[in-house]
Amino acid sequence: MDASIEAGSVVISEAVYSELAPRFLSHNALAQFLTDTGVRLEPSGADALYLAGRQWREYLERRPQLMVCPACGSAQDARCGSCGNRLAPRQHVIADFMIGAHAVVHADRLLTRDLGYFRTYFPNLKMV
Repeated sequence: MDASIEAGSVVISEAVYSELAPRFLSHNALAQFLTDTGVRLEPSGADALYLAGRQWREYLERRPQLMVCPACGSAQDARCGSCGNRLAPRQHVIADFMIGAHAVVHADRLLTRDLGYFRTYFPNLKMV
């Protein structure tokens, strides 16, 4: 993050702001951290929110409905032993798509550890 701050301005979306909030004892402490580091909250706006929704729909359409074995690739219909509902693999949440779309619209790159997911749904976004 330090290298990103030194390279230029760093902006965060509302979703990232919300993810940072639990790490601080008060709203003022979070605001002071952002001021001290030069990180700025940039509202998403309609273009980024629409893009997030489009990519979310693509994700839902592509997401496998069955559990897939990571070793052999076999798809299995796993069911809950208590209620019988189909078990689903870990899924991304809409906030992930809001973060990616925010970066597409408001930044020239995204600082992330989840490169694979963002490359799939935001292929033109540069990642650090």
